[in-house]
Amino acid sequence: MLYRPSRRQVIAGMAALGAASGGRNAFAQAPKRIPIPEGEFVPQPIAIPNFVAGTPGDAEVGVGVAQVITNNLKRSGLFAPIDQAAFIERITNIDTAPQWQSWKQINATYLVTGRMTRQGDGRLKAEFRLWDVNQQQQLTGQQYQTSPEYWRRIAHIISDQIYERATSEKGYFDSRVVFVHETGSKERRVKQLALMDQDGANVRYLTKGSDLVLTPRFSPSTQEITYMEFGQGDPRVYLYNVETGQREIVGNFPGMSFSPRFSPDGQRIIMSLQQGGNSNLFVMDLRSKSTTRLTDTPAIDTSPSYSPDGSRICFESDRGGKPQIYVMAATGGGAQRISFGEGSYSTPVWSPRGDYIAFTKQGGGQFAIGIMKTDGSGERILTSGFHNEGPTFAPNGRVVMFFREPGGSSGPSLFTVDISGRNELRVPTPGFASDPAWSPLLS
Repeated sequence: MLYRPSRRQVIAGMAALGAASGGRNAFAQAPKRIPIPEGEFVPQPIAIPNFVAGTPGDAEVGVGVAQVITNNLKRSGLFAPIDQAAFIERITNIDTAPQWQSWKQINATYLVTGRMTRQGDGRLKAEFRLWDVNQQQQLTGQQYQTSPEYWRRIAHIISDQIYERATSEKGYFDSRVVFVHETGSKERRVKQLALMDQDGANVRYLTKGSDLVLTPRFSPSTQEITYMEFGQGDPRVYLYNVETGQREIVGNFPGMSFSPRFSPDGQRIIMSLQQGGNSNLFVMDLRSKSTTRLTDTPAIDTSPSYSPDGSRICFESDRGGKPQIYVMAATGGGAQRISFGEGSYSTPVWSPRGDYIAFTKQGGGQFAIGIMKTDGSGERILTSGFHNEGPTFAPNGRVVMFFREPGGSSGPSLFTVDISGRNELRVPTPGFASDPAWSPLLS
């Protein structure tokens, strides 16, 4: 059974760290908030020394925590971690203010100091402080207690704290991604449902690969996944509880259901059911299992996605001749087309912030990942290539993950790119990977 404790269980004993001696204006407002970029931007230099080992034997975990934080902040594109070889001061005590001139000399805007201490009951006590070097003040500080095996989780939580304090927006590091893990030759590809931390660590497999799995999607409100599985008979839609490892069948859907997704409250799933040569959108109440039809057209309506307030849905339809993106009320009714660029549009997904819809755009032999505002204005292509597909937003709506199929005998890989189109990065996975879906922040 796959069991993952809640944040409360992981970080028992969380408390704020008061001002360090020699520091001033603890928890003061940051003098200048890092703007979330939508154009050119210079990442902010940040120094992250290895966390001090409060007890013998904890130096390795102190190095590991600092490295995970460094990687998280660097991948965000908002921070530029400074190479530790440039550090002048060696941090040995996080309870006293740093030597400001030593950090100014290497142009650090922010400094993170921390300590890992083994407690008498075997748990780890993790402490950190975030400093503004130019203002010579502590911006925030926290301490946590956790079981040693959750040190990476603590590093993600600290990363979120730093991101939020510096940008005034929620982070996204303490989250997970479900995806389809692919192995074998292209002609005999085995596909398993897999789960990992957002940085590619802690991969675990949720299905054995005996049946084909497709389109996993996270609930926006719980650690639950819906996905399709093709076994011996009709396609089935399953619910999988990540915390308990239990799964249940939502139903069998002859002719099939494409891309089932949860409503924001997690109480319903919306899907596309094929009937003859067309397909329409349906919503199922997960408690009663009753199904309501939302569209009734001779076209192919598919890939529905809810707005975060649950009042509207976006979806893909070829009712105008080729696939485009439409928006309509979540209860059905008239739909408004919002995509009007060259080519065709597919796989729309609404941002958790409610401000953008991400999509796949095909034209001229290229597959692009882009975003547009919910009325169709402000279209922005984030990346383009031979075959990009399947965008999914980070919980804070500031980063998009997708998969890229290079063609030939190779297989797909996962990538991230921020909503400005900068900082495209490959996400490490054990094998080929496709169909990612980002979880909400863990609770």
